[in-house]
Amino acid sequence: MPPEIAFRRLTEIPPAAILAQMSDPRVGAHLPLAPAAWDLAAVEALVAAKEATWARDGLGHWAILADGAYVGWGGFQREGEAWDFGLVLVPEAFGLGLRIAARALETARADPRIPFVTFLLPLSRRRLGALARLGARPLGVVEHAGVPFRKFRLETAGA
Repeated sequence: MPPEIAFRRLTEIPPAAILAQMSDPRVGAHLPLAPAAWDLAAVEALVAAKEATWARDGLGHWAILADGAYVGWGGFQREGEAWDFGLVLVPEAFGLGLRIAARALETARADPRIPFVTFLLPLSRRRLGALARLGARPLGVVEHAGVPFRKFRLETAGA
């Protein structure tokens, strides 16, 4: 039976759990904009930045639980006129990405402010089939903060 997926605020997760996740080199390998080393201050800054998007936009990143256990964080962040979706999972939950993304995209489809969602994936990500299964289409390579990313777009309005 697939695990029950739930979304909570990042502030509900012990900082040590986020620190362990973000310090794992398997996670860091796909986060080219993240600090090279993590400590509790970096975790606090991450959580504060993600909470600020909730205050500013009424939507942001969640802590993600599978059967009650923390498996990562992800959600939506406003980037100009677009809403970007990001997902950062603990390595043991990498296989849950499509299921979690599909569940999160229900929120986007129900929100009239979000006619489409974008995804920026680092060039280190080789397996892109999940995005195709979601219906996202490639837009090419773009630069964000001086780093190249593959950009995808998924229409949510009327879906």
